[in-house]
Amino acid sequence: MAANSCALLQVTKCSLQRPSLPANLKHSRNPLSSSLKPLLRDLDQFPNISVDIPKAIKETSFKLLDGLVDFMYEFVDQPLLPSQSNFAPVEEIGEATTVRIVEGKIPDDFPEGVYIRNGPNPLFGGLKSTRCVFGESSHMWVEGEGMLHALHLKKDRRNSGSWNMLYKNKHVQTDTYNMEKDRNKPGFLPAIQGDSPAVLFAYLLNVLRFGVINKYLSNTNVFEHANKYYSIAEDHMPQEIDINSLQTLGNWNAASGSWNRPFTSHPKKAPGTGELVIIGIDAKKPYFELGVISADGKRMIHKADLKFDRCTVCHEIGVTQRYNVIMNFPLTIDISRVVLGDQLMKFEKDGYARIGIMPRYGDANSIKWFEVDPCCVFHVINSFEDNDEVVVRACRARQSVIPGPRSSVNHFGKFFKWFKKETSFTNDDNEFTKESTFPRVCEWRLNMKTGEVREKKNLSGDEFAMEFPIINEKFIGSRNKFAYLQVVELAEVSGSGYTRFGGLAKLHFEEKKIFTDEEDELIKAEYHMFPKNTFCSGASFVQKPGGIDEDDGWIITFTHNENENISQVCIIDAKKFTEEPIAIITLPSRVPYGFHGAFMPLAS
Repeated sequence: MAANSCALLQVTKCSLQRPSLPANLKHSRNPLSSSLKPLLRDLDQFPNISVDIPKAIKETSFKLLDGLVDFMYEFVDQPLLPSQSNFAPVEEIGEATTVRIVEGKIPDDFPEGVYIRNGPNPLFGGLKSTRCVFGESSHMWVEGEGMLHALHLKKDRRNSGSWNMLYKNKHVQTDTYNMEKDRNKPGFLPAIQGDSPAVLFAYLLNVLRFGVINKYLSNTNVFEHANKYYSIAEDHMPQEIDINSLQTLGNWNAASGSWNRPFTSHPKKAPGTGELVIIGIDAKKPYFELGVISADGKRMIHKADLKFDRCTVCHEIGVTQRYNVIMNFPLTIDISRVVLGDQLMKFEKDGYARIGIMPRYGDANSIKWFEVDPCCVFHVINSFEDNDEVVVRACRARQSVIPGPRSSVNHFGKFFKWFKKETSFTNDDNEFTKESTFPRVCEWRLNMKTGEVREKKNLSGDEFAMEFPIINEKFIGSRNKFAYLQVVELAEVSGSGYTRFGGLAKLHFEEKKIFTDEEDELIKAEYHMFPKNTFCSGASFVQKPGGIDEDDGWIITFTHNENENISQVCIIDAKKFTEEPIAIITLPSRVPYGFHGAFMPLAS
C-alpha cells in the first residue's frame, strides 16, 4: 500500500537500553562502530523509558542541555506538496460548534452517539527535521501529536425527525504534549529516522532533558472498555478521554496498574466474555507480552511473555472464541542496526514470518506456530474457528513501506527513487500488484491438527488496493460474511508516502466474483467511490439497533473535498452500498486526513 496507509499503524517508540550487539559488530570496520561505543556504554544508565532525576539537578541540567540543543540543532519544517494540503495540521476550534448543514436525511433508527476519529496533528506548524553536527534526523509522517475530531449526534426531542449535532476537535494532552506546549516551541529531537549518530544522540538528549526517549503521540485509535473511552498509539499507555468534552483525563490506570509497557492500538474484546486482549512490544526483552483484562477493567486476569527472539512490529492481533492470533512478521526494531548505519525499523526481506495460535490464557509454550511466506501485515480483518482450522483474514503487502526511504530534510526525491525500486516490474513477473507494497486482502487457513497452511494471497483481485478494514463488531472472533475497507488512490504516489483513500469497498466473503486461470476464486466486491478529489478517513460500521443481518447498519466516514476545501461526514447504507450516501453532513472546520475512527453509541 502507499506509504501513509501502510504506516497507519503508529510506529512504536520503544524503551531504550544498550542493545545486544551482533558478533560481527565487535570487529566491524564501520567507523560508527568505534565512535559510538562510548555512547552505547553511557546509554546503559538509561535502561527504561523514563528516568527519575532529583528536581534541582534536573532543572539545572535541563537548562544547560536545552541551551546546548538550541545552539547545535536547527529545526526545519518538512514541506507538503500541493496534493498533501489536507495532511496539514489545524488549530483547536475551542467550544463545540453546532452543525446545521445536512444533505439528505439521517435515518430515524440511526443510533444516538459520538462519531470520533484520531489522527496526527503536529504542534508548531507541522513535522520537523533537524540538522546538527551529528547529521540529520526526521519525524516520520505518522509522528504528529494526536487530535480527536468528534461529531455528536442526538435526536431533537422537540422536532421529530431532526437531529442536534455538535462538532469539536481537541489535541490529546499526553505528558509530552504538555511539556512541549508549555515550552511553546519544539523540544523533542526526531529519534526514529535519519543519520545514525543523529538518531542515537537524539535518544540521549531527549532522555536527559525530558526523561523519555520520544514523544507520546496518542494519535492512532479510540476504543471503549468498561464504559470508559481511550485514545491510543502503541508507543505508550492509552489516555482516558471524556467522550463529550474530549478532555484528556489522564493515563490508563485500569487493571490496578499491572501493565507497565506500551499498549497496542488495536485491543480486542474476547467473544463471549468481554475481556480485553492486549499486547505490548518493546525494543528490549521481553520483546512481546500479551495480557487479558477483565470485562470491568479492574483486573489483569492473565499476562504472558511470549519469548520472542526479536522486536517485531505487531500492530494488531486477532481473537477467536478460544484463541489469540499472534502475527510475528519481519518488520522489526533493532537499535544495534543504527550503530551500523542502518535503520532502527526495517523490513527484513530474508526474515521469517509466522502466525501463532495461542489459547486465550496460554503462555509461550502453548502457542502453535505456522510458518507463512514473508510479508507485512498491519491490520487483521477478522479471525475465527472453522472446524479444525483457524481462519485469519488480513491486509497483506509483499513488504512494508514503513519506514520508507532513509529520511532527510530533502526527502521527496529519495522517496520517488525508493518507491520506483520497490514497485518495479521484473522479467519473471510483470504484474505490478505482485511487486507492489500496496496491500491486498488475504486469507490463511491454519489447521490445528495437521499443521497445514492454506494461503490465498489476493481474495479481491487487482483492481484496487485496500486498507483500514472494519466489520460489524458483533462478529469479531466469529465467522463473518462482510468486511469494509478504504480504497487506496492508486493513481497517486505522493512524495513522502502520504496516501489518500478515494472510496470504500464492501467484500462478500461467501460470494464469488469470477473464476480465474489460477486455483483461487475471487470474492465479490462492491465499491462506493467518492467524487473526484474527495477522500475519506476513519470509516466505521454503525450497527442498526435491532438489526438481524450482519450488514444491517451504516458506514460513517469523514471525507474532504479538496476542490472546495470542505470537510464532511458521509453516512452510507451498508445494504445499499453502491448508492449515494443517505446523509452528508458539512462540518464547520477542516478535518485533516487521519487514522482510525469509531462510533460510540450513547448509553441507553
